Amino acid sequence: MEVKELGHVVLFVADVERSRHFYTDVLGFSEIRREGQRPNTAMYSTGRTHHELYLMQVGEDAQPVQQGKRLGLYHIGIKIGTTDEELQDALAELQEAGVRVVGHNDHGHTHSLYILDPDGNEIELYIDVQPETWREEFAREVPLRPALR
Repeated sequence: MEVKELGHVVLFVADVERSRHFYTDVLGFSEIRREGQRPNTAMYSTGRTHHELYLMQVGEDAQPVQQGKRLGLYHIGIKIGTTDEELQDALAELQEAGVRVVGHNDHGHTHSLYILDPDGNEIELYIDVQPETWREEFAREVPLRPALR
């Protein structure tokens, strides 16, 4: 087996309308609707594939995301550009919208902001710094696997 790409992420949310506002109006995702789509769900695509993000409402009585050291999902990463100016503009928009920013990091190849969605799911918003440089370095650092036959 060979993984071709990460296809999509599904998140359980307490209130799909609250999350719809966050992912559409704050982060700028494009919502798509499909005939036969389940009620209390929302689906988003950047156009790269049929959908990258799917939200499923489970209700306000669901267990919240456990904070601190735990097993499971830590965060999802969303690329928002290639310049620090884009990241700074995003920070200003997030602060204006009252989004909780929980951190930032310079990973060398990426610069990142970490935020929480309305349900406490952590999201990394990042920009690629010199995208072709990381591609070249990745090719040098990570040996290519021979194809399985």
